[in-house]
Amino acid sequence: PVRDLTIGEALREAAQEAPDASALVAGSREPLPHRSWTYAELLDEATRAAHALLVRFQPGERVAVGAPNVPEWVILEYACGLAGVILVTVNPSYQPRELAYVLNQSGATGIFLLPEFRGNPMLQHLESVREECPALRDVVLFTEWEGFLASADAGTELPELTADMACMIQYTSGTTGFPKGALLHHRGLVNNGAHTMATMGAKPRSTYMGIMPLFHTGGCVLAVLGALSLRSSLVLVEMFEPGLVLDLMETYSAGAMLGVPTMLIAMVEHPSFAERDLSSVHAICSGGSTVPANLVRRLEDAIGAPFTIVFGQTECSPVCNMTHPDDTIEDKANTLGRPMPNVEVKIVNVESNATQPIGELGELCTRGYHVMHGYYNNPEATAKAIDSDGWLHTGDLAKMDERGYCTIEGRLKDMIIRGGENIYPREIEELLFQHPSVGEVAVVGLPDERMGEEVGAFLRAAPGETLDRNTLFAYVRENLSPQKTPRHWFALEAFPLTGSGKIQKFELRKGWENGNYSEMSAQ
Repeated sequence: PVRDLTIGEALREAAQEAPDASALVAGSREPLPHRSWTYAELLDEATRAAHALLVRFQPGERVAVGAPNVPEWVILEYACGLAGVILVTVNPSYQPRELAYVLNQSGATGIFLLPEFRGNPMLQHLESVREECPALRDVVLFTEWEGFLASADAGTELPELTADMACMIQYTSGTTGFPKGALLHHRGLVNNGAHTMATMGAKPRSTYMGIMPLFHTGGCVLAVLGALSLRSSLVLVEMFEPGLVLDLMETYSAGAMLGVPTMLIAMVEHPSFAERDLSSVHAICSGGSTVPANLVRRLEDAIGAPFTIVFGQTECSPVCNMTHPDDTIEDKANTLGRPMPNVEVKIVNVESNATQPIGELGELCTRGYHVMHGYYNNPEATAKAIDSDGWLHTGDLAKMDERGYCTIEGRLKDMIIRGGENIYPREIEELLFQHPSVGEVAVVGLPDERMGEEVGAFLRAAPGETLDRNTLFAYVRENLSPQKTPRHWFALEAFPLTGSGKIQKFELRKGWENGNYSEMSAQ
């Protein structure tokens, strides 16, 4: 069922049911014991932080947070949920221009941040754009967290909130351009996190590995609120490093985790992977971008735990479709599964908006409790995304079979139009990923004077392998028609990624236009 709960109410409920259970662990390379909180301690600190917030801000004001996966981030998320303050998530790798855009577009009146992280001087960046952000009046450093908590006025009453109220602005990850701020609400986030954990088969009161960044819904919703729904212990990994994640999974007997494909590939390719004891893992999930069929099989074979795939986007809190642990390997590898509980999905004709027949390609639309209120302060973009009947148009091209299982073919904006013919990168990427020499791949439409666009393949070699253009060309031609065979081939050491690990295809296209990539030679 969809429950009418705010984030604060969900935390109070968990603390009442499991006060002494482990709730949060700061997973890092520091020696044991790591900092940790029980559910009772987590509620206590979040309540103090909520009182401290209300000394500085009014309910409904926007407050930004810019930091990696530190426990105080999670506590601030709960505190905002108790205080009625809208949390605005900021990628800690942002540069000054990006930071100023998010602060101004959201009208943020405050920001919590670390002075710097991994060489990125976040506080210095903020100071350089402070004069450009007239609404911003309060800056709190996470390094001064105890002082912030000490400023709380316990006599301040926390506001009465409802589940349909806005609680967060998440900026879309920018795989196709500059981000928009999705205005999300308590009901969508609390229920989506809980339903995703239940569907993937995560067990109550186990350990959940929080490897997704908190500024992304995979972190602050699926990990934080998903673990909360099961009264599980969230081991929060400060910054994804495959070796560290494997260490923490062994140390804390990890039961469940979710990561984008680039993360899972890095773990499987880690030199020590085969020696690790991962027998405690009972549920593993991926999503966020194309999940190659071969990766599904590799992970199920290597870890021995059921694999599921989530599909959605920030605008739907974030999951609308999901496979199930007992689905066939063919369905797990080749489909997005069925709609989530209490969620509607339909496939519509891109031009007429009419619902497509079974098996016909069109745009995937979804409707239900999970859909965002809209894009913050952007009614024009909201009207394009959510129609008058409440359907969110995802921009994803998909088909649905008679069982309700959907398959993704790509994004409308990723679609390559070559000589008037539509080509969908997903099909080519799936095929190339299955070749033993290929570690990662992205297929992109590159401008061409004669054809409009040509197919370009950007590849990273698998460990110990060498990419050969002629071999790969022949391999694709054996399996796909000539117009789908890439004309341009590029070998990369690494891909440009969003903060959540998705490949930024528009950056590949821009880099090619700027002459940053050299083609693989043909013999």
